[in-house]
Amino acid sequence: MNIDRNITAIEDLRVLARRRVPRMFYDYVDCGSWSEATYRANSSDLSNWEFRQRVAVNIEGRSTAATLLGGPVTMPLALSPAGLAGMQCADGEIFAARAALAFGVPFTLSTMSVCSIEDVAEATRRPFWFQLYMMKDRTFMGDLIDRAKAAGCSALVLTLDLQVQGQRHKDIKNGLSTPPRLTLANMVNLLTKPRWCWGMLRTKRRTFGNIVGHAPDIDDTSSMALWVSEQFDQALDWDAVDWVKARWGGKLILKGIMDPEDARRAMASGADAIVVSNHGGRQLDGAPSSIRALPAIIDAVGSHLEVHFDSGVRSGQDVFRALALGARGVHIGRAYMYGLGALGEDGVARCLRIINKELDLTMALCGVRTIEEITRDTIIPRN
Repeated sequence: MNIDRNITAIEDLRVLARRRVPRMFYDYVDCGSWSEATYRANSSDLSNWEFRQRVAVNIEGRSTAATLLGGPVTMPLALSPAGLAGMQCADGEIFAARAALAFGVPFTLSTMSVCSIEDVAEATRRPFWFQLYMMKDRTFMGDLIDRAKAAGCSALVLTLDLQVQGQRHKDIKNGLSTPPRLTLANMVNLLTKPRWCWGMLRTKRRTFGNIVGHAPDIDDTSSMALWVSEQFDQALDWDAVDWVKARWGGKLILKGIMDPEDARRAMASGADAIVVSNHGGRQLDGAPSSIRALPAIIDAVGSHLEVHFDSGVRSGQDVFRALALGARGVHIGRAYMYGLGALGEDGVARCLRIINKELDLTMALCGVRTIEEITRDTIIPRN
């Protein structure tokens, strides 16, 4: 099969990833919580916005270039933090970071990554963003923030919507763990993924690199599992956000904002940006899609705070829609994780090229030459 010719959209990367990644890790990416209604709505509600096609407009010299957090980017897009990216393929976080930074967009490393902060910093030449979950152990938290500083991370992304983890039926049924739990079903499935298994045999990175060997008394996966399950801090509040901001001292992005009041609180906290996100439909099933939440949040804070958007983005056209509704930047998660599982570093690079081309062509057919010209009047709600 000619892979180059057959991959023209993110969906093609998803199909290939499904063939190449063990079921438990593919399902980890491609699932939502409970009935998955919000997970599905994230994409379907985006498609409810149609484009205002224009003709006889000079569209020469188009550019998707923009700025995020004051820094130049090839297009207004960032790679979202994604746990277990290093289980889509061996050393996955390193590959994703390299592809993103080479393309000219930010990469965000998850607290729950397989490759550590230091692994990614050693393998890249440009600063990346680091995502933080709030843990009860403030000593560990402080050390993690300090490690991000030492690695030269240019922004901290604090996730606010995971004090408890939403129930994802597929993960429970698959017995998700890292390394994989060797049930009979999982062993049989692994035998059908020789490419993935060979990569994992060749790497030393098979657990949560930011935690094992750094958290107290955590030196293997069995001790880590219990520690993590007890550590997500249900007391997370705005005082805790203040603590993180003071300890970090750099640019701070607050992720998981879905309500205008929370957006105003985030603005008052001194955050540099927020991400309108329902965690990709992986937390509160039955919550509105992120795109439905975006306009009210823009109305509340958009002119005073940099608002980014996340959840459901599968194309450059989705990026255009979110920008038209007021977002300054768009984050992708599943889209690049499909690329990672399908083709590793090259798959992430392909994902970015696909989205960039789709964004550029949509701009052209809407008579738009710059990102700043993508405004609310370039889209139309579907009746």
